[in-house]
Amino acid sequence: MSKLIALDRIITPARCVRANNKTYPILSMTMHFGLVDQAEKFKKRVASMDTSTYKVVKRNQLVVGFPIDEGVLSFQSLYDEAIVSPAYNIWDLRNENEVDSNYLERFLHSPQALTFYASKLRGTTARRRTLPDDLFLSLPVPLPSISEQHRIVSLLEQIEALQARRKEALTSLEILTQHIFIDMFGDPLSPTPKWERVPLGDCLDRSAYGPRFFNEQYSDEGVPIIRITDLNESGELNFQSMPKMAVTPGDLEKYAVKPGEILFARSGSVGKTAIFPQNGPQCIAGAYFIVLRMKPNLRPVFVRNLLNSIPIQELIISRSRQAAQPNFSGPGLRSIPLLMPPLEVQIAFEQKLETIEKTRASMRHSFENINALFNSIQDRSFKGEL
Repeated sequence: MSKLIALDRIITPARCVRANNKTYPILSMTMHFGLVDQAEKFKKRVASMDTSTYKVVKRNQLVVGFPIDEGVLSFQSLYDEAIVSPAYNIWDLRNENEVDSNYLERFLHSPQALTFYASKLRGTTARRRTLPDDLFLSLPVPLPSISEQHRIVSLLEQIEALQARRKEALTSLEILTQHIFIDMFGDPLSPTPKWERVPLGDCLDRSAYGPRFFNEQYSDEGVPIIRITDLNESGELNFQSMPKMAVTPGDLEKYAVKPGEILFARSGSVGKTAIFPQNGPQCIAGAYFIVLRMKPNLRPVFVRNLLNSIPIQELIISRSRQAAQPNFSGPGLRSIPLLMPPLEVQIAFEQKLETIEKTRASMRHSFENINALFNSIQDRSFKGEL
């Protein structure tokens, strides 16, 4: 078993250095990719024009953002010096010869650590609750020898390489689907479209924003709430990861997503889509979604693939408002040009996708097995059982 060391014996607050009038690369914190270069992530500047109060972060310093219970923290590995929001906390390793920052970051993102953060949060407003530094620093960290830390990181990186290859294969199938779409229907933005083209808003039986839950708390019982993070790039919904919330019967009747309706992410990961499955549990889509129900002459599979086509995705991105995170409006979505091919052509398209979907399901199963292996190895590593 690894010895357990309180986090405050591993890290210490870094000396606060402000940018003042110097120019540095500006970093943004992301949930899935850690610290990223803001100039590469956003097309427009999202930092304040005056960055004099921004904090300087050196290579291999730990940056902790919020909400911490979603793992918004990362070691800075991009530049010798950069700057981050003044709202973030920056920490130094006490002894870099005893702690591998890659190992520590992996543990700080682990389910054990996330559960600890969630249990210690203070405050009453969802997503605005905070973790005081003294409680954060009390986190017990399993700390084996530095050589063992290196071995664990290497093993996890090998499994991640397998995950990446499976992701690439699934992406290739998505590209093939787009090629089939363009071959059958043509460029949806072509000056001479193959079919009649009308605004998407003219073809809706229903269009609704998800409700805004600001002060309500998640609970063990209730209705699953679909978040952006519960929708992957392939359009699959992870029902197991969704938090639950107690809602009124009126809200449930008004907001419950129906089978065949299309979920459109209007904020954050703008343009991600999913079709709610026939066997899906009763759910409510969160405020960052627009829910679309198409008229009977339009098949959801066709409409979703049109929205996912490269020309339409580029149009969506170009029309998105860039602030702290991209945002796309309901009127903007309803104005998206929609091709109107005959119903039998849409059905033929679905049939062509069936073979691809079988291959995708097999690859997805393999990917899930690799994920399960990763989770098992990670769990055992942090318990000292490898």
